[in-house]
Amino acid sequence: MTIFQARQYGTKTLEANQSLTRSSSPALDADVLLQFVLQKDKTFLLFHADENLTKEEQAVYENCIQTRMTGLPVAYITGTKEFFGYDFIVTPAVLIPKPDTEVLVEQTLHALEQKVKAHPRQSLTLCDMCTGSGCVGLSVLRSALDSKLVTKETFPLLTLVDISSDALNIARQNRDALFSEHYRQNIRLVQSNLFFSVPGTFDIIMANPPYIPKAEVIELLKDGRAEPALALDGDVTLSGESSRTNDGLALMRNFIPQAKEHLNTQGMLLVEAGEYNVQMTQYLMNDAGLQSTHIVKDYAGDLRCAVGTNV
Repeated sequence: MTIFQARQYGTKTLEANQSLTRSSSPALDADVLLQFVLQKDKTFLLFHADENLTKEEQAVYENCIQTRMTGLPVAYITGTKEFFGYDFIVTPAVLIPKPDTEVLVEQTLHALEQKVKAHPRQSLTLCDMCTGSGCVGLSVLRSALDSKLVTKETFPLLTLVDISSDALNIARQNRDALFSEHYRQNIRLVQSNLFFSVPGTFDIIMANPPYIPKAEVIELLKDGRAEPALALDGDVTLSGESSRTNDGLALMRNFIPQAKEHLNTQGMLLVEAGEYNVQMTQYLMNDAGLQSTHIVKDYAGDLRCAVGTNV
């Protein structure tokens, strides 16, 4: 089988089984999986179309295509996902980073820039709650470092928090892949049920917590995507039981007041709550006493994040 034939096989197989894969881009999926198997980029596929795969490569590729047909996302098959220009390790223990969440990173970077200008010599404190893979908090710091918004001397202290030890293990791997030992010392990982085991206060708290109603989560996971329900279901109480509200806000009702108590004066809270609950999240921020609350839209023009300040 040549590279050209492999691409055709993958695309046609996935196109014929879109009811199983729920993929809107079977050709892209096929190419990404082939790039993963060959450890080559898209350009290589185009310019080496007549090159033959080895028997082992063909077998692995065909297995990847068959696995994709079960509904398992491409990122879980390859084990990586690009987000905000950086590659992140992902497994079914964490959500796959979504492009819409990059808005949360951008808004947090804007907040960080404001803080740096106000306190240029101060090392700031940041928290990424419900961190999962760590993609939000780590992207913020990596981008801030790459753009020289922060320096070696002013590199912030970042706390990555999650209730799942498996998720924190993935976040740790991503931290170690993106930062040298010097910077890793400023990035700690804490297993905690929201802020229960989190010490200190912060200049910025960012979060992409579970905010989807349980009924919606059940429907979403029927396609075999294998993402962790714990990271999606907003109807879970602090005790781990299902809430009676069924509106996706049970966790948010606990998180917002706790976050306010862990913000420094003029500290900022930035929360993704999507089209499901962002307006109610802003209401909860107002109810908790946060000021200057507002909603930010994503690239598609949909309501995405709520932002508030602790005055």
